[in-house]
Amino acid sequence: QVQLVESGGGAAQPGGSLRLSCAVSGYVDSIQYMGWFRQAPGKAREGIASINRRHDGTIYADAVRGRFTVSQDTAKRTLYLQMSSLKPEDTAMYYCAAGSLTTYYNTRDEPDYSDWGQGTQVTVSS
Repeated sequence: QVQLVESGGGAAQPGGSLRLSCAVSGYVDSIQYMGWFRQAPGKAREGIASINRRHDGTIYADAVRGRFTVSQDTAKRTLYLQMSSLKPEDTAMYYCAAGSLTTYYNTRDEPDYSDWGQGTQVTVSS
């Protein structure tokens, strides 16, 4: 079992930046990859970024590529999402997740993840 706790959400203006953190605890050796997802009101949850736990390889959704950066500090057991050039359409609840399937290097597909945080709200408005 892996426990995940997000922090760092809040309000930002368009063009601004925020950094989300996800504290990881529990059986971390089982984790193969981690990801960030978001869910806006009335929309399905979408995977926006993923990172391989051992090799740091990353993938991004088109909507955030070039603006968001996923990274990790395995010694501190923390996952990060640096968000820049924020847009109103980035407003959503953001979740971190961990997956242990050895068939994937990284993935943005929700069914591939087994452990989830409770989410942190990001609101972008002027």
